[in-house]
Amino acid sequence: MKKTIPGDGPVTIKKYANRRLYNTETSSYITLEHLAAMTREGRDFKVIDAKSEEDITHNILTQIIMEEEQRGQTMLPVPFLRQLIAMYGDSMQAMVPGYLEASMDSFRRNQQQFKTAVEGAFANSPFAELAKQNMAMFEVATAAFKPGGTPVMPGMPGASAATVSKDEEIAALKAELGRLNEKVEKLGS
Repeated sequence: MKKTIPGDGPVTIKKYANRRLYNTETSSYITLEHLAAMTREGRDFKVIDAKSEEDITHNILTQIIMEEEQRGQTMLPVPFLRQLIAMYGDSMQAMVPGYLEASMDSFRRNQQQFKTAVEGAFANSPFAELAKQNMAMFEVATAAFKPGGTPVMPGMPGASAATVSKDEEIAALKAELGRLNEKVEKLGS
């Protein structure tokens, strides 16, 4: 997940006594919202106290979580928070960070399986076929934008062995869109 784009290492953020955060990469002052966005983008950063040079990244990340929770974006249920607080000072405290990190890594790896399971919930609904067709159209459309990608329309004669010209692809997409519209209208009646 750690990604550094312009620099060779994590972006250094300095926190001054006046609580302002300074991004040394862009030479600009930023907010906690900027750091939250950087985190979501996978940018690696390190926050240091400008005076003491102490690494305070953990404190800042915790502060971001607190602000997100206060904003109504609650992700941490009260029972979980109570259990987490109870673990401080417990003999198992040293194991908790590693366990939580491994659990989150596992969750991220399994997101695709989770997505598939959620999509499977629609398998017996009238929208299942529409979802499959929309996904096929989306894959064809994205293939058209990939460098060196050669879009092929499934179901067209010779599609598995030959490439489809842009005009044929557009015509096939329009025909598919027409069929989908007809199905939607039938479902709406």
